[in-house]
Amino acid sequence: MNTGSDGAPDAVADTEDGKAEKPLGSRAPEFIQARRALHLSWQVGVFVVGLAVVVAGVIMLPLPGPGWLVIFGGMAIWATEFVWAQLVLRWTKRKVTEATQRALDPKVRRRNIILTTIGLVIIAVLVGVYVWKFGLEMPWNIKE
Repeated sequence: MNTGSDGAPDAVADTEDGKAEKPLGSRAPEFIQARRALHLSWQVGVFVVGLAVVVAGVIMLPLPGPGWLVIFGGMAIWATEFVWAQLVLRWTKRKVTEATQRALDPKVRRRNIILTTIGLVIIAVLVGVYVWKFGLEMPWNIKE
């Protein structure tokens, strides 16, 4: 842990790759943070806007649209004001980075390509059997 010149711990933490992370806490302007009622109103506004964005993202999950991207956008809005959201986003970034590194491993890529090829062959065989048996008829129009 880093310490400042007064011996107290710094609010900025170093990541594993050596980059300094932003300090946790509110990123509201100073004049807002200085007034308790204004800061509380600010936090409520940030929460409501973030909630609206997250709800829109959840609605987009089964519908066409970038659902997860919008959800993470809402989390980023919350992270401007709430420590818990900042910690969730840091954890998510770390996990995505780890998954990316694992996916780039040649052994894992080769395994994924093999499994994808096998899956596509199985799907092609099933579609071929369906077309051979029923023709190009849609499943809901078959009268058997």
